Amino acid sequence: MLDRRQFLRTTVLAGAGVFCAPMINRGRFRLFADEGTEISARAVELVGRSLVIDMLGLLTLDWNALWDWQSAPRDFTESDFRRLRATGVDVFHPAVDPNQSDAHASCLEWLGGWNRLLQGRPDAFLRIDTAADLARAKALRKVGLLLGFQSSDHFRTAADVALFHGLGQRVSQLTYNARNRIGGGCQAADPGLTVFGAEVVAAMNRAGMAVDVSHCGDRTSLEAVAASRKPVLITHSNCRALVAHPRCKPDEVIRKVAAGGGVMGITIIPAFVRQGRPACLDDVLDHFSHVARLVGIEHAGLGSDADVDAVDPRTRQIRPRYRVHGLRLARRVFELADGLLRRGFGDSALEGVLGGNFQRALTGIWG
Repeated sequence: MLDRRQFLRTTVLAGAGVFCAPMINRGRFRLFADEGTEISARAVELVGRSLVIDMLGLLTLDWNALWDWQSAPRDFTESDFRRLRATGVDVFHPAVDPNQSDAHASCLEWLGGWNRLLQGRPDAFLRIDTAADLARAKALRKVGLLLGFQSSDHFRTAADVALFHGLGQRVSQLTYNARNRIGGGCQAADPGLTVFGAEVVAAMNRAGMAVDVSHCGDRTSLEAVAASRKPVLITHSNCRALVAHPRCKPDEVIRKVAAGGGVMGITIIPAFVRQGRPACLDDVLDHFSHVARLVGIEHAGLGSDADVDAVDPRTRQIRPRYRVHGLRLARRVFELADGLLRRGFGDSALEGVLGGNFQRALTGIWG
């Protein structure tokens, strides 16, 4: 029988995949011995036992490294695997915006690369095809990959939805920032969901592919929710009530998404976290708190919109657009959990935010 200290250590090592320094300061941990910031034992335990899903989590922003892994999967090393597991994330949704000049061909190429990596390293990765795979990834201690794209420009016809679903795509953002054949992006004129867009949404519902409106304009977002028979997701955005940026969602959209059973992932991108001064950890937490007050914490989740640590491989420094004071990107899951606990959210609420809420919504969409 393990005592509590042994249980916490085992949970962290087996579940979250990190190395823990001795428990210090009455129930707080240093996740790594050479780091000064401490995380509460309760937060560490919660991350370790929870299914953690980052609904916009990239494996790396070093595209050359990613292409190397995809073309030669054995070049993905044990060190690379441990680095991903150390984040505490069980399932990553590494969606990108496809090449606009030929989105169809670009997305076929991207999916081919992901599937080569998955087939070449089944010891390390699990493709998330069904709701059951979400829990399997954690149980098997593998890195779950939930494949998707940040635009649906690759759907030439509604029939293409089934084609890409067959190749492993399970999430599709309707538009990126610009207007397309489906609807309006957040930084362009927004005429709403088009006739073709409604056909695509219906095809996604039939196939079991999640509709994502993270970058969509407000009208397109609302009309997509109205058109969909399944929950609609905001995989990575923040609250416009706190930051007046077109990429952030107004309360009306958040309410409609939540009413339909959807979930909103909160990002850590400073431009969407705070205006007027540098963003800090508490500013990120404010967006979780706003969603909780508006529609309930059961409709909030993680959508970081970053890779493991956002370090530029050329300079070895954190990329400026990802700097949030008081938040170390590689440990963000633990620090966000710790911060939400300090704000009074309970264990069940945190388990939902860490991944349970998206798991529930995806089960409804894919079921």
